[in-house]
Amino acid sequence: MTEQTRTKAKDLDLQEEASLTSGSDSWHLQGLPDKGYEGYMITDGPYGLRKATGSDVYGSVPATCFPPTAGLASSWNPDLTYQVGQAMGEECIQEKVAVILGPGINIKRSPLGGRNFEFYSEDPVLAGHEAAGLVEGVQSKGVGTSLKHFAANNQETDRLRVSSDVDARTLREIYLPAFEYVVRNAKPWTIMCAYNKINGVFSSENRWLLTDVLRGEWGYQGMVMSDWGAVHNRVNALLAGLNLEMPPSRTDDQVVQAVKAGQLDKEQLDRMAQGILDLIDKARPAMSQQGYRYDVQEHNNMARRAAQESIVLLRNEDRILPLDPKKKVAVIGEFARTPRYQGGGSSHITPTEVSSALDGFKEAGMNVDFAPGFTLDEKEQDPALTQQALDVARGADTVVLFLGLPEYAESEGFDRTSMDLPDKQVALLKAVSEVNDRVVAVLSNGAVVTVADWMDKTKGLLETWLLGQEGGRAVVDVLTGAANPSGHLPETIPVRLEDNPTITSFPGEEGHSRYGEGVYVGYRYYDTFQRPVAFPFGFGLSYADFDLDQVTVTKTGANSARVEVTVTNTSQVDGAQTVQVYVVPCASRVNRPSHELKAFTKVFLKAGQSSRVSMDLTERDFAYWSTAMDAWHVEAGTYRIQVGTSSRDLVAEEDLQVDGDGRFIPLNAESTMAEWRENSIGGPILRDRIDKDGIPLPDDPNTAQLFDTMPLASVITLSGGDGNGIVADMVDRYHQVLKQQGLDS
Repeated sequence: MTEQTRTKAKDLDLQEEASLTSGSDSWHLQGLPDKGYEGYMITDGPYGLRKATGSDVYGSVPATCFPPTAGLASSWNPDLTYQVGQAMGEECIQEKVAVILGPGINIKRSPLGGRNFEFYSEDPVLAGHEAAGLVEGVQSKGVGTSLKHFAANNQETDRLRVSSDVDARTLREIYLPAFEYVVRNAKPWTIMCAYNKINGVFSSENRWLLTDVLRGEWGYQGMVMSDWGAVHNRVNALLAGLNLEMPPSRTDDQVVQAVKAGQLDKEQLDRMAQGILDLIDKARPAMSQQGYRYDVQEHNNMARRAAQESIVLLRNEDRILPLDPKKKVAVIGEFARTPRYQGGGSSHITPTEVSSALDGFKEAGMNVDFAPGFTLDEKEQDPALTQQALDVARGADTVVLFLGLPEYAESEGFDRTSMDLPDKQVALLKAVSEVNDRVVAVLSNGAVVTVADWMDKTKGLLETWLLGQEGGRAVVDVLTGAANPSGHLPETIPVRLEDNPTITSFPGEEGHSRYGEGVYVGYRYYDTFQRPVAFPFGFGLSYADFDLDQVTVTKTGANSARVEVTVTNTSQVDGAQTVQVYVVPCASRVNRPSHELKAFTKVFLKAGQSSRVSMDLTERDFAYWSTAMDAWHVEAGTYRIQVGTSSRDLVAEEDLQVDGDGRFIPLNAESTMAEWRENSIGGPILRDRIDKDGIPLPDDPNTAQLFDTMPLASVITLSGGDGNGIVADMVDRYHQVLKQQGLDS
């Protein structure tokens, strides 16, 4: 089909156009077979293909279950997510799936979020870079992705109708940047809008979100689809910029009638329908491949490598890890035999195979003693299981205790109410530590759990999240040293739930979730207000030792810089280190977090090897969103560049003078006396009028301070003058000077 022969939506009849903007069924586009447009399949898959089969909600064809997003995020490695994406794309080609629904990049606002296992981070820079790698990997195979859930979708409670009430600055700095980065840099074929409202407007009907910001500001050229059942009004959704309703509501006639009645502009329907035709055209080459088969074993190997990099070593006292193969090891915990490797809900995959830790130990040639320790249900602890675990622990040199959250504790559809592990597991850990003080705890959980209350009972602690189908072998690889842990935390582990800034407002009430913490999400809150944490954002240990030195910060433009660091592996073990760059703001007009992640890079080094790495900081990295200007704004001043391996493990700091972008808030009739006096143009105008009109100003410092905070017109009026008239004249003169200087737009 050539460009000349491609069907244009504007040439179709209204019924055909309307039909294109709704699926043919729950998993297929509405094609135009007689015009050569097949209704391709789109299906779930944030971390692997879930091609639905039949009416079974969880039924799906076998596919590789890669580490769920919470785990993969810990890799801090966009190159790795790219490779995972490539493998996912290949599986889509085999199964004739044109678009895989993911990745999900919503910010982990609260550790209680029921779907946190599907999301990357509490930080938009990390989330955006990791997701961009996955999107580029999938789409390199000619298969589309659907970046989701756009936007401010951060809870499961009342998720289909709750209003995320969030101010403009918080949206722009926290909840939109990851989407913006992926849109601008990876160009996802589709974006999925969220269920929730934003400030009272459903995402599927939010023209500001889908058209003004996404297409207008960011230049998005792809297609926007709804989450399943997120459309409440077809016509309003089309007007807002939604191309595709899923699944179909069989309301095409409403669309046709709206066009005929003048409620929906025909050209808008043309644009929305054309997006579907364009998507089908893009997918056609990959979907036309016949007999394609991906390498199942190679993808399984990829899942294992990804799982290895997803593991975070949090504690390694007395270098208890890696395990000594000559020592006797006891393995305790049902998770070692029955791994929890993925989350529940729409992302639930039918894996091609699943490995357990016991499988891994056996294949590694280690003869370990095993005791299940507890059951994965809500029943009270069986004393016999405790006794068996204690007997096994007593006879071992080292105990590896597998703990975690059972599947019933977290899933799509509900939020958690606690961050704690089940009581019976914690009690077992404490009992085991009484008979053997060499305990390594291995955590399996989709979202963070509290560790502060029992961590001192361990010498080793691994956060493995949910690791996908090869997680069992990958954990043993790390425990035995066959793989060196290199993961870093993509979110803070607080000491307790009550320390989280959302504790008073999550998940909201009466249909509203108030984002009262503003931009102070995750480490931005904990670090700014110096709250103790169990483990900081970005933290992760290794069996290797690294030095970061020779840090230089070089100005590359008025508001940009390059950061260079020499990383040296000072140990006898090959490994990887993640270098993180944080920016401390200058003295600012607005409240800003103490520092924010702006760049990172992961470097793999052989024992004794050094590497010089560089990371660029752009103007945006120094900016905040000014609600007064309705734009990004860089203030002139001295910023501090911090380099380290977590938000609290910082090894070097350098100051950088930033010129600023020259933007300013114009003076107006409501500007305060202090704002007039301190303005380079307004100050002289004010002094002239004070002298000309003889306006008496108070000598008392307290009264003068009070007057500084008041609109100038009110000050002049209280002083006996014509406040409104004088200030109107001053504003006119102010704009004349701005115009003369070329500053008045």
